[in-house]
Amino acid sequence: MPKVMIVDDDRTSTSLLKTLLEMDGFDVVVVTVGQEAMEEAHRFLPDIFLVDYHLNDMSGIDLIQNLRASEQFRHTPIIMASGRDVGKEARAAGADLFLVKPYDPSQLSEQLASLIQ
Repeated sequence: MPKVMIVDDDRTSTSLLKTLLEMDGFDVVVVTVGQEAMEEAHRFLPDIFLVDYHLNDMSGIDLIQNLRASEQFRHTPIIMASGRDVGKEARAAGADLFLVKPYDPSQLSEQLASLIQ
């Protein structure tokens, strides 16, 4: 089962997204704080990250840069999502894909699977 770490402080949308991804066969963990995400990532060892741009304690850009600085996650696929068009900034930080919210959750499973392979 591919492992997905969702890092987003919107508990309503992450709860729904977690359920949908689990129904599609993913093992999902949700983290709401950037610093906690770094710690949990070393325990959970996700195959892919889905990171929101706005987090409570840091920006998603900072989190992506921290993940890319870690030897363990240097090549792990990262998707960033935001309601703002910050795709260039996300890719410059190391995101593999940028999604503008709201995005179609039904297509997310396919995008996750294609990046993991």
